[in-house]
Amino acid sequence: MKTKYKLQSIASKTIFVDKGWTLDAEGENQPTLIRSIYSKKNIDVGNIDEGLYRFIDWLPIERKLKGSYAPITYKSEGLAKHLGLKNLYITFSGYWPEKGIKMSTCSFKETESFSVGARLPLDEKRILVVASAGNTARAFARVCSDNNIPLLLCVPEDNLNALWFDKPINDNVVLVASKTGGDYFDAIHLSNIACEMDEFIPEGGAKNVARRDGMGTTTLSAATHIGKIPDYYFQAVGSGTGAIAAWEANLRLIEDGRFGDNKMKLMVSQNIPFHPIYDAWKEDSRELLAFDDNEARKQVEEIIAKVLSNRRPPYSIIGGLYDAMKDAGGDVLLVTNDELIDAANLFIEKEKIDIHPASAVAVGSLINAVNNGIVEKDATIMLNITGGGEERFKKDNELTYLKPQAIFPLNPDKELVFSELKKLFNL
Repeated sequence: MKTKYKLQSIASKTIFVDKGWTLDAEGENQPTLIRSIYSKKNIDVGNIDEGLYRFIDWLPIERKLKGSYAPITYKSEGLAKHLGLKNLYITFSGYWPEKGIKMSTCSFKETESFSVGARLPLDEKRILVVASAGNTARAFARVCSDNNIPLLLCVPEDNLNALWFDKPINDNVVLVASKTGGDYFDAIHLSNIACEMDEFIPEGGAKNVARRDGMGTTTLSAATHIGKIPDYYFQAVGSGTGAIAAWEANLRLIEDGRFGDNKMKLMVSQNIPFHPIYDAWKEDSRELLAFDDNEARKQVEEIIAKVLSNRRPPYSIIGGLYDAMKDAGGDVLLVTNDELIDAANLFIEKEKIDIHPASAVAVGSLINAVNNGIVEKDATIMLNITGGGEERFKKDNELTYLKPQAIFPLNPDKELVFSELKKLFNL
C-alpha cells in the first residue's frame, strides 16, 4: 500500500520511502518535519459512510479501522447572519446525529487516531505511546480499545476528567499520569522515558505524517464541500499541528487544480493568559520566546481551554507553524476566558449545538476579527470547530471513566518508570 506515497524532508526536499514508522528524515541534522507526497494528485472522495477513509487517497495508512467518522462541513446561517458574513462555512468534528456525525469522543482528535492507528504496520509488536492533555488521549483510547491496538497513555493527573467514555476501555489500553500540578509537557516527559524502552514505540506527535494528514481531512472536508479553497481558516491552537495540517492539505488541493490556487490565511488563536505562540509570532521570532516553566503552569491553570496548553509546540521546526503562517499568511489572535464563554453561548444559540472550550476560542477569535474589520464580509471563511456535542453526548449516554494504573512524580526517576511499566505490561 505504501507505493501510494513517499516521504519528503521539508528542509532538504529529499524524497525517500517510508520504512514503516518513519518520523524523521534519516541522516539530517537540522530539525525538520517530513511530509507525505502522494502519487495520486487528484483526490477521489468516497462516500460519507466510509468515515474518515473517504479521504483515503491522501492518508498514509496500512489499513482501515472500524468506527470512524469524517468531519462534516455546512454553510452557516445563524452565526453567519449574526456576524454579517455571506460565506461562513463550519467544519464540525464531534457528536451531532442530525448532521450525520457521531464521533463518540466528540473531538477532531479522532481524525488523528484513526489515521495513526491505521498507519501502524500489522506486524508491529511494540506498544504505541501517546501523551495528551485530554482529548487526544480519549480519542486514542477509544480507537485502540475498539481495534485491539496495544497503547500506553500518559496524561496529567489534573486532566483525568477528560477520560470519559460511553463504554469501558479494554485492558490493551493502559493509562498512567503525571501527578497533580503538572501539565501536558510533564506527560510528554513521562512518555519520552517510556519510549527509551525497546518494547514501546512513540506515536510521534506532529512528526507523524499520519497525525497531520488525518487532521488535514478537516480542510479536505471544507474544500470539497464548498468547491474551492477557503480564503480564511480559523482554529484555536495549542500545538498548532492542526493548522500545519490545514496548510499541507491546502498545498495538495492547489496541486490537484480543481479547487483554486489560493492559500488560506491561517487565523489561529490562543486563550489568555497562556499564549507562547502569539508572543513569538508578534516578535516575528522563529524561536519561542523564553519563559519560566512555573509561570507557564500558573497561566495554564487560569485558562478555560486546557487543551491549548502546549509549552513546546512544533512552531520553530522547519515545516512547523512558523513556516506555515509565513507561507500562507494569517495571524495569531487572543481570546479571554469571558470572550470564550460568550462565544460558546452564542454558538449554541445560533447553531444549536454545544462546543468545546477550544472551539469557543476559535469562535471568539472570529467574532473579534469581524468586529475589528480583519476579514471581509463576503470572504469564504472556514471555521474549524474541533470539538462539540459533548453535552448532547453525555445526555444520551451513561459514562464510565478510565482510571490511571500508576501516578508518577513530575520528574520521575527513570528506573521507577521502567519498573512500573514492566509490571503493568508483564514485560
